[in-house]
Amino acid sequence: MTTNAETTTASTSTTGERADLLDSLHKHRDLFRHTVQGLSDEQAGLSPTASNLCLGGLVKHVTSTESEWARFVLEGPVEQEGIDWASIDWSNPPPEVQAYQDGFRMLQGETLAGVLAAYDESAAATDELVRTVDLDGRQPLPAAPWFEPGASWSARRVFLHLVAETSQHAGHADILRESIDGQKSMG
Repeated sequence: MTTNAETTTASTSTTGERADLLDSLHKHRDLFRHTVQGLSDEQAGLSPTASNLCLGGLVKHVTSTESEWARFVLEGPVEQEGIDWASIDWSNPPPEVQAYQDGFRMLQGETLAGVLAAYDESAAATDELVRTVDLDGRQPLPAAPWFEPGASWSARRVFLHLVAETSQHAGHADILRESIDGQKSMG
């Protein structure tokens, strides 16, 4: 049995703050995954609201976000040279921006099972970091308009951000799912 005081895996037992972080990540990931349970690939690619978001695309985005932040914890920021986000022609974006946009939709040949498998792989890697990395270790944030210049985040702060990111997108996913077939994650 797993509680917020202890998380046990096949090889390690984690207690205290690390167990709390893992427990929170697992709860929000489970809610997020529950939202896409039982969908076909076609349904996972639908954009049933005014937004262009689809459930499969949200899974891809959360996977990418989690992987990028895990890499950040280990290696620090990656500078995005040459992208001026304020002057992008969104009707004809450059390839690197198009790739970012494609991370929010199901592309030809992608399956819900495939994007969920990638999500599980990313989550497992993040969980291992939570168990092992120095939570006080800091990395400088990359230069971006949404980060305070010169700021840095600890690994702990990154993991808290991942909890927030996952729960925020689980809410988006719940709205999309309810629009597709009426299913609600909660309530």
